Amino acid sequence: MRVYLDSCSFNRPFDDQGQLRIRLESEAKLEVQERIRSGRVELIWSYMIDFENSENPFEERRTRIADWRKLATAIVDSDPLIVTRAAEIQSNGLKPKDSLHLACAEKAACDRFITTDDRMLKRRLLLLPMEIISPIDFVIESP
Repeated sequence: MRVYLDSCSFNRPFDDQGQLRIRLESEAKLEVQERIRSGRVELIWSYMIDFENSENPFEERRTRIADWRKLATAIVDSDPLIVTRAAEIQSNGLKPKDSLHLACAEKAACDRFITTDDRMLKRRLLLLPMEIISPIDFVIESP
């Protein structure tokens, strides 16, 4: 199974763990990481993850997230088709960066797009070849 984790997912374990939802999403994301490390799940990386991670103001977070690139089985680079597809996806009410992440995941033929972003999760019924899913739902549905 090929998965794409967006920047929200990668950053979730660094968020304030005072809210139950954030703690649960963090634990689920850590389980996804374990599945990637063990080879049960393939991680797909993209230039958009690199770009957003480079904007992270916290050096430790940037470094720890960037380390995941080494475990990716594929890295999606920018190309005009991704930009065009992202514009189509954006017309469904998503932000430009989110649309670019989805277009990258689609190009890499991902099975699941994992996010903690409520806006993206509410639009999970977009006509995409992959499922947009929270880390919690992914862990529950994908043993």
